[in-house]
Amino acid sequence: MILLLPAIIIFATTYVLMLVFGKYRPYIALASAVIFIACGMLPVKNILSELDFNVLLMIGGTMGTVQLFIDSRMPARLADMIMKKVPNIQWTAVCLSLFAGIISAFVDNVATVLMIAPVAMEICKKLKTNPVPILIAIAVSSNLQGAATLVGDTTAIMLGSAMDMSFMDFFWYQGKPSIFFAVELGAVLSAIIVYIVFRKEKSPLPKAQELTPVNDYFPTVLLLGTIGLLIVASFAPKSWNLPNEINGIICCTLFVIGLIYNLFRYKKADSILGPIKSIDFETLGLLTGLFLMIGAIKHKGVIDALASLLARLGGGNLFLLFTVIVWASVLISAFIDNIPYVATMIPVIGTLSVQLASQMGIAPVLVATPLYFGLLSGATLGGNITPIGASANIAAIGILRKSGHEVKNSDFFKIGIPFTLAAIIPAYIYIWLVYGV
Repeated sequence: MILLLPAIIIFATTYVLMLVFGKYRPYIALASAVIFIACGMLPVKNILSELDFNVLLMIGGTMGTVQLFIDSRMPARLADMIMKKVPNIQWTAVCLSLFAGIISAFVDNVATVLMIAPVAMEICKKLKTNPVPILIAIAVSSNLQGAATLVGDTTAIMLGSAMDMSFMDFFWYQGKPSIFFAVELGAVLSAIIVYIVFRKEKSPLPKAQELTPVNDYFPTVLLLGTIGLLIVASFAPKSWNLPNEINGIICCTLFVIGLIYNLFRYKKADSILGPIKSIDFETLGLLTGLFLMIGAIKHKGVIDALASLLARLGGGNLFLLFTVIVWASVLISAFIDNIPYVATMIPVIGTLSVQLASQMGIAPVLVATPLYFGLLSGATLGGNITPIGASANIAAIGILRKSGHEVKNSDFFKIGIPFTLAAIIPAYIYIWLVYGV
């Protein structure tokens, strides 16, 4: 354990600094990554393998396409349409967060935030109201639904593979309603939390006499094409042998198509340079630093040590082990990317399940199911506790920062913490009642 202390101290110090000095998060994360590399905690040969190019390419490509979408004035038109249908900001926040959740059950959480944020920003601009709470609500809602389906998030795909689950098994498994319903139960209560948070925003919305005219529909086609292709890619069978970066390739390819279209239409360099400049390179830098930091502590064995500690804390009691895994996963995922954590815990749970099932005289799958489902729900929702706990949160905060809105930790905690508790508590109870032995 002593050998792990330097890595733990650097990692913990970095997170404290990022929470205290929000404006400088990208530089703090990158500086910490350099320290890890310089100290030999992350070998130079491992740098590229620790970077999640799929996420980085997807964010960069989608940001560019979204800028084309914004320039077309389609978000303004959609904002007018929404304002005609909903009575006030309170219901606008609820509807947009629910919509983000639905999309995110089938499309990556980050892409979902990047696509819905412009509409929310446009509504807030028209109403001259603060967009920070609404974008936070959209981000945390999109994170929640990542565990709802087999294709909702990378962690869901990993767990489905470990348990040999099909797409439909997320709805009905072992003759019982599956984890989808645990997530949706949490989603309903979380929507109530959003409704309560915005309880004071009940002023009637002004109704536009005419809808904002759209000057180009091609960016909308590109954005819808991005959503469609991401869904197709998420259902693609293994026999297609798609690269791990397929989502990022899709997003960047469609962005490049949009740039070529812009060049032919406007015949100006600005038509290409403008969308490229809109990409938030600070957000990409922050994620790059975080990926390298997490890669370093993983290389030093910190995550493996955490997994072993959780196993010991659970002892030989299934309910206690389930409880430890759920709540420890929530806490750990608030600070550590959930993908390496889940990847580490999957084999640990597999081994524990076989051992405990032997002691209890039952089939290992009966022990493994609540533990695996508890891991997925806890690790997925834990990222909603802090502003840097999930890539979708980072993307939303990046959008707000570029628009001149600084997000305080208190702004995020005010929504993220009650939202997380409202989502995880019913999921925790549901999984144990349905699958507990």
